[in-house]
Amino acid sequence: MADKNIFKNPIDANHILKGLSADELRDLAKKDERTTKYGSAAYISVVRNRSAKFTEVVFGDPTSEQEKILKDVQEYLTWKTMIQVDRDMCINPNHVIACRLLITEEYARIAYMWNETLFEPKNPNREPDQTTVYVPEWRERKVLVQPNLGVTYVLGTDYLGENKKAHLRMGMYRAKKRGGLGLHAGSKIIKVKTKDGKLVSKGAILFGLSGTGKTSLSCHNHGLSGDEGIVIRQDDVIFMQPDMFCVGTERNYYIKTEGLEPKGQPLLYAAATSKRAILENIWVDRGGAVDFFDDKITSNGRCVVYREDVGYTDKDIDLPRADIIIFITRRNDIVPPVVRLNPEQGAAFFMLGESIETSAGDPTQAGKSKRVVGTNPFIVGDEAEEGNIFLKFLRNNPDSECFLMNTGRVGGPGGEDITIHDSSAIMREIARGEIEWEKDPHWGYEVAKSVPGIDIERLDPRRFYDDHEYRRLTEVLKKEREAWLSKFENLEPDILSAI
Repeated sequence: MADKNIFKNPIDANHILKGLSADELRDLAKKDERTTKYGSAAYISVVRNRSAKFTEVVFGDPTSEQEKILKDVQEYLTWKTMIQVDRDMCINPNHVIACRLLITEEYARIAYMWNETLFEPKNPNREPDQTTVYVPEWRERKVLVQPNLGVTYVLGTDYLGENKKAHLRMGMYRAKKRGGLGLHAGSKIIKVKTKDGKLVSKGAILFGLSGTGKTSLSCHNHGLSGDEGIVIRQDDVIFMQPDMFCVGTERNYYIKTEGLEPKGQPLLYAAATSKRAILENIWVDRGGAVDFFDDKITSNGRCVVYREDVGYTDKDIDLPRADIIIFITRRNDIVPPVVRLNPEQGAAFFMLGESIETSAGDPTQAGKSKRVVGTNPFIVGDEAEEGNIFLKFLRNNPDSECFLMNTGRVGGPGGEDITIHDSSAIMREIARGEIEWEKDPHWGYEVAKSVPGIDIERLDPRRFYDDHEYRRLTEVLKKEREAWLSKFENLEPDILSAI
């Protein structure tokens, strides 16, 4: 009979190093470090993307194979010295989650990097709510998740993102069990003046898969100055409550750095070139010069950056209310740069999670169309349930508006690129309420007729196709979307019919 509690077996390591400071963890990782000219640490991992294909979620008893792996790992660790890192996820006293990492000593760099993503524990003696046991040198690449026990074993990979997401995955599941919804979304406050000169603050959350521009737009100032401006809250994961209050989770950010440069992304560039940034799989030459455009190692270069170094931040990480909800997609066809959605359409696009694959997920499929519910590859449990909960939240909060934004291109290979300037201007004018909308006859949602600050006509996908081809592409996309939504048996019928 399977040992259902094997995930909770205490780790009887030969020795466990506890209570180490960030400086002490960096010293332990010195053998792997190349120091940049800014004084920051740079590391290279063997595995350079997440292990989605190797992840198994275990709700009940483990299989005999899973049980054998866990027993073998636990026995192996009796030989090893391990590092224990305890951190808090969230600072909101009603939502704090005590997190623990146990990792073999040789991989101190992962302990150092992860230590900097979360918060110093308010109660160091508190037992962890969730734990990852991390053995990068294990012969087999596998991630075993027991969400009900709050334990994840990460084996055979030395990619920081695997530990970061292991804890966020368990945290999102925990939030759902408590009546909220864990979302893969950034958050910010946008302060703008309306047409009558009144200064208003709008809370915005942004969904998007890695590489679609979620971080870039979460950390963009939209050209606002004076009384207008932004406050950046979170980059990756929030816990939405039924009243649209969004609990923040992380102290710092883990950003994708491909093509990072000071003109287009000044806030992120400044943070990534700070002396306390931590670089992963980014090219650094012998002299310490950093090249964010060099992809010799990978196009999925990453960097742990401090929120304070990004700028436009404060001490809070929670969002009082999600007034603006944006689904970011990256497509290159007939999807407009922005559309406005009703609640049912918003829930449908939450379920569609449309984008393209990037090197952060599966490098071998980069560029191909993909769909991920909630743009969240880390949902635990019934995905349809998440969409139904999301629709319930939207219906109960009619002042919260949903939008779909395309950050790719309209018109195919010979079409028009949607620039970061276009997308940031659209977000600014959404907050101001200055976009003029009209109903799209093919889809039923509203498309932008005019947007102050940009020539929206240049981004009209219909410019690049004759009527016959545009209708054909519309029907193809509509059938693809309907086929995707129809896969979810428990999905509210109103969500399915919204497309």
